[in-house]
Amino acid sequence: MTRAAIAPGSAVPAPVRRRRRVLGILLLAIALVLALVASVAIGAKPVPLGDVWHALTAPTGSENDLIVNSLRIPRTILGLLVGLALGIGGALLQGHTRNPLADPGLLGVNQGAAFAVVLAIFTFGFTDLFSFVWFGFAGALLATVIVFAIGSAGTTGRGGPTPVTLALSGAAVSAFLYALSSALILLDAQSLETFRFWRSGSLAGRDPEIILQVLPFLLAGLVLALANAPGLNAVSLGEDVARSLGQRIWLTRALGIAAVTLLTGASVAACGPIGFVGLIVPHIARAITGPDYRWLLPYAGLIGAVLVLASDVLGRVLARPGELQVGIMLALVGSPFFVVLVRRRKLVSL
Repeated sequence: MTRAAIAPGSAVPAPVRRRRRVLGILLLAIALVLALVASVAIGAKPVPLGDVWHALTAPTGSENDLIVNSLRIPRTILGLLVGLALGIGGALLQGHTRNPLADPGLLGVNQGAAFAVVLAIFTFGFTDLFSFVWFGFAGALLATVIVFAIGSAGTTGRGGPTPVTLALSGAAVSAFLYALSSALILLDAQSLETFRFWRSGSLAGRDPEIILQVLPFLLAGLVLALANAPGLNAVSLGEDVARSLGQRIWLTRALGIAAVTLLTGASVAACGPIGFVGLIVPHIARAITGPDYRWLLPYAGLIGAVLVLASDVLGRVLARPGELQVGIMLALVGSPFFVVLVRRRKLVSL
């Protein structure tokens, strides 16, 4: 028996439930296409849809062609990938930690990447994102390994880190790395202007080469996440039940944490920390699909992509001819949702 079978609303016949979920996926796919088109066409200089099509199919080097192909297409692709990664990463992390207020930053990913970026700028004098993106990703990976190791201490043979030890170790490591990052910033504030821009969370100004750098890690994370869904369904029923179903708890948890690390680490390294996507998207997806992670993860990925792209477009419109960074827009959108989430008890149970 799966958890989906005993969830509220399970009285709905399985074929009907499946049709509704498939229809939801199709509607989200349509919304994503609209968000992609808006991201390419809307900005400080609006580009008519006809010109967008011309730039994609038969570019002649005009101003609109350059805007579409050199600036907005890479930005849109990056927004799509980051939204998918953060939405799925947040859903996985909330499932593994059994914490409805968890987001991918809980594992120390954000602060690990931030500290590595600060160190790269402070020590080696790097000033462009292309140079220190690898440092950010390495810092995210290392921080997650440390969190996982601390959370696993004393639990050998019992399925690896528990949700509580994982959350506590993540909070401790994040606080420590934040203190180190702040100390370096205070020592040399002038040379860390680049870091401050990166830290705001933005899709703007990212070289297409950066997408190629992080794409293999994002794809690997997506594959691991989908492979982890059946095991996470079993673990969600309780560790004893999962073991009786033949699940190896430590392997399931390690696979999920690896997926979260790859997805979030690559996203943070490329764009800086973008908050609230990994927190609010899984709750929206869970309200639609129920607790079955085989459906919840695709929904979370699509909703995350739509949310990131729509927030990025909204930031361009509200501050035209300038723009508000997508990290700022998502904070404005996500903060009220966070308050509602905390105050409504029925949303705070997994």
